[in-house]
Amino acid sequence: MTIPRTFIGRGLPYLNIDDLSGRLIVIEGGDAVGRTTQIRLLRDWLEVEGVGTIETGWTRSPLVKDTIDLAKEGHTMNVLTLNLLYATDFADRLEHEIIPALRSGFIVLSDRYIYTAFARAIVRGANPQWIKNIFGFALEPDLVIYLKADPRTLFKRALLSKGLDYWESGRDQNPGLDPYDSFLRYQTQLLREFDRMARDYNFSVINARRSVNAVQKNLRETLVKAIPGLSSASINSKTA
Repeated sequence: MTIPRTFIGRGLPYLNIDDLSGRLIVIEGGDAVGRTTQIRLLRDWLEVEGVGTIETGWTRSPLVKDTIDLAKEGHTMNVLTLNLLYATDFADRLEHEIIPALRSGFIVLSDRYIYTAFARAIVRGANPQWIKNIFGFALEPDLVIYLKADPRTLFKRALLSKGLDYWESGRDQNPGLDPYDSFLRYQTQLLREFDRMARDYNFSVINARRSVNAVQKNLRETLVKAIPGLSSASINSKTA
């Protein structure tokens, strides 16, 4: 069944979005909240259910991924450059990954979406309308799930995974603070923006402080309610 589609803003006029029968599911949340793990488990579950599924995520475009990684190493990018690079990455993935998958009837699981760009840019002093216009070519997702956890929980998880990233710790915004205090301050500001967007854009909010299995079960329940044809019988099957 074809689903009526709209762009967030003006869109890309050369892209036909009239025949997209798939579903775009977005997983958002603070840094180190567990999005990647949960998306991997969701994909495994959906594929066992016989549902065609792909993943996409922030800064994964082959066109500019290496450029973004290189630019971030210098720790000197301003908010304009950062978001133009992110927008290029997203536009490439939208045209060459997301829309073709939706046209083929797949479920697209997106690890972050434009809401991450909104939050990061606003925290760094960007005008909210400016950043929304920059990403106005994005498709409206079918469902946005916000995995919510407090900054101290995120800090512990960051240390247990890949450590404290310069940008995800907000070190560019808090040069005088030690990494721990910078992380807590920056993530607190980000989460404030995510909380506001959860109200404005009607996100489904899931408590991500719980175990991996508990969060995954909640995610599956949310998808079963949102996507016709998914069976609730396997919600409690092994998750991790």
